[in-house]
Amino acid sequence: MTVEQETRLLRSVPNRLFIGGEWVHASSGRTFDVVDPSTGASLTTIADASASDGLLALDAAVAARDAWAATAPRARGEILRGAFDLLQERAEDFALLMTLEMGKPLAEARGEVAYGGEFLRWFGEEAVRIGGHYGPSPEGTGRMIVTRLPVGPSLLITPWNFPLAMATRKIAPALAAGCTVVVKPAELTPLTTLYLARLFEEVGLPAGVLNVVTTSSAAEVSAPIIADRRLRKLSFTGSTAVGIRLLEQASANVLRTSMELGGNAPFLVFEDADLDLAVEGAMVAKFRNIGQACTAANRFIVHESLAEEFAARVTARVQELRVGRGTEDGVGIGPLINEAAVAKAVRLVDDAVSRGATVLTGGSPIAGSGTFFEPTVVIGVRPGSDILREEIFGPVLSIVTFTDEADAVAKANDTEYGLVSYAYTRDLARGQRLIESLQTGMLGLNVGVVSNAAAPFGGVKQSGIGREGGAEGIEEYLETKYVLTPNPFG
Repeated sequence: MTVEQETRLLRSVPNRLFIGGEWVHASSGRTFDVVDPSTGASLTTIADASASDGLLALDAAVAARDAWAATAPRARGEILRGAFDLLQERAEDFALLMTLEMGKPLAEARGEVAYGGEFLRWFGEEAVRIGGHYGPSPEGTGRMIVTRLPVGPSLLITPWNFPLAMATRKIAPALAAGCTVVVKPAELTPLTTLYLARLFEEVGLPAGVLNVVTTSSAAEVSAPIIADRRLRKLSFTGSTAVGIRLLEQASANVLRTSMELGGNAPFLVFEDADLDLAVEGAMVAKFRNIGQACTAANRFIVHESLAEEFAARVTARVQELRVGRGTEDGVGIGPLINEAAVAKAVRLVDDAVSRGATVLTGGSPIAGSGTFFEPTVVIGVRPGSDILREEIFGPVLSIVTFTDEADAVAKANDTEYGLVSYAYTRDLARGQRLIESLQTGMLGLNVGVVSNAAAPFGGVKQSGIGREGGAEGIEEYLETKYVLTPNPFG
């Protein structure tokens, strides 16, 4: 990619708030910079919303609510399909934009465009499948009608690590169900959401159905919206700590909530595993998105008979990874999102080493511009190490050993989180046992990537509540209404 291409793209991205179908400046006139993490330089300056701007966005969503809910499901689906088609035409622009503002390698950004687009297509198809049922009461004295209706105005708060996919995964089911929305993208990567809003505008989404408020003060903008009784749904992806605070706020008005929170994914490698397959799975489960994914494998729990060979193989692969700006050819690891992420990786590795772990490769920040950290493998991690308890969110692969299946499951479940687990074994019966014994919302059995628009994404324990994607995803934006009528036959 050339500097000219980057400049052209950035100039085409709106830099204002999208409220009621209009691109408007923040009422305070405030702005903030969006920074390229690979260089530390500002990419562009955009509007910085205040609390009053957030409430104006909710006003617009409320004003558009009834008309959008009454819009034919087929029409809603066609708009989502139109957005999907236009996204395919602009795939390279979206991919480059994500690489610029988030840092991921361009090849991975292209993969996210494909993945994120599938939510538009999938929920465009699901819009016409919202059902209910009708039938006699058990006593035969009446007829029961059960129907599904849109929840109402929804606040969607998206994270920085998958700027397109996390937006479409929330927006698409909400719109398909007939809900209007206010989207608050992450401060670190808001440009993709603004560009997506422009795309929806072009395909004819009615004014007020989708509103976007960008801000450097998330709590200032979100709290008044959540406190407003007109809001009926809150969907959040981010840390467990923030999710808990939002749940507390949402409880005052008994909001419907969906929470996709932190993860601490175990990656189990049993003694009978196909080691070639396990190493391939490890590379994508750990280093996809620079390790900055809630689904990233956090704890590699390897049978003691294989640990040394597994470590040697993944280390050789990790040492082949090229680090650099995501727009450069052959780069496999881009920058971490900011200096705080680098500091966390340093702290976790240092703590593990201080307790007796050994760094096989990497382990340090990379000097120079940008927030880069070496792809790292750490073996011999001891119980109690912070790296086993905290979400790493960086390119650090930590290995511990186990003795038997019971030990492996106990170590895997020894966490407050339960988003996703990975397990490699040739034993079909063991695989079936793991499905039931691992405390997790999702399981990759001999695969290193589980995300799919057609599948329900979500976790248990402190990894959240609710599901996104699949047939379950649209249910999060629908209420059930029951009606009883007299027996029409007397």
